[in-house]
Amino acid sequence: MYRGLTERQERIFNWIAAVVVALFVVGWIGAWITLRWQHEESLRLQAETGVPVVEPSAPSVTEQITSGIFDTRAPKTAYINDAMLKFLDPLRGESGRLRFAARQPGSRIVERTPEGSSARLSGGTGELTTEFTAPKNAGIYKLAVEIDKATRAIEDFNIITLVPLAEKTGGKIGAYHLGQWPFEKGGKPKSPEYATPSGFIEVTPENQNTYVSEHFRLRDFLTKDQWNVWPKYLPLNPKLIDKLELTIQELERRGINVKRMAVMSGFRTPRYNHSGGNTGGRANLSRHMYGDASDIFVDNDGNGTMDDINRDRRVDTRDAEVIRQAAEQVEKEHPSLVGGIGVYSACCGHGPFVHIDVRGYRARWRGSGNG
Repeated sequence: MYRGLTERQERIFNWIAAVVVALFVVGWIGAWITLRWQHEESLRLQAETGVPVVEPSAPSVTEQITSGIFDTRAPKTAYINDAMLKFLDPLRGESGRLRFAARQPGSRIVERTPEGSSARLSGGTGELTTEFTAPKNAGIYKLAVEIDKATRAIEDFNIITLVPLAEKTGGKIGAYHLGQWPFEKGGKPKSPEYATPSGFIEVTPENQNTYVSEHFRLRDFLTKDQWNVWPKYLPLNPKLIDKLELTIQELERRGINVKRMAVMSGFRTPRYNHSGGNTGGRANLSRHMYGDASDIFVDNDGNGTMDDINRDRRVDTRDAEVIRQAAEQVEKEHPSLVGGIGVYSACCGHGPFVHIDVRGYRARWRGSGNG
């Protein structure tokens, strides 16, 4: 016992003393390593140049430790941890697997940001520092976050500035034919989901492999025509990608390994939807024209058709039913992603598949042909 201290006070005193000693030990080791590295670097430079290097006098180890602990001018944030980036979580979607956010030029990337934070966006037009707003020029930009002079790159995420609808003239943007959306020239759509897309992702040969989520890339959703026309233009609703990723998660939870979910049909331009390819079964108001629908199947072996995911040694609509059931569960758990789910049988040179969209209301059907 220390004189004048209770047993409890003595335990507190011993604990504080142990912490202080530990801090000094850690600081001493760190300072010793730094000084050793500096000395070895001086010797290396001297050997390379033949010029003696005079090392500056350094403060004592104790002085370095004391300064690091108590100096009020020392930086308070040495790095940005995951907890400090929680404000970006909404961009990742409910699946947590989204890797892009598409924005109109100059619009906000995320609404709520930490005080003192800023965004650094780098792309084809050089590095830009912004208050979390999309650059004015269309393109795909890498994102980094700066907080209290610490910077962290968001390696697996892109900000995409859209090409506005106003850039479309005569049914085209540049040389790429889009056509006309049903209510583009007049009339009132039955819901906001059927309004003409307000902007498009510009897809080039160089950026087509950009991942929009863990399993999907931009090229997966391009209209299957105008093969030699670049750039191409694509509306893509992140809710659709989120729903597809959640469906994969649900399949995996049910014991089905999904290495690859193939997109048989993603975005279809109005021009292609009306007259391109096999138009059997296509709706005049097909959700494919709005960038929020896709026809998909599990294709782990890469043979271009549905796998035997229910393990009954045959490939038919019962395999598609497994995907439908997973998508149904996703809608139950995530009502904001409600939409259409259609099961299609093999037909016209393709195997069975499932149509999934996020039209905003529940729709179910079975069919053959194109979703």
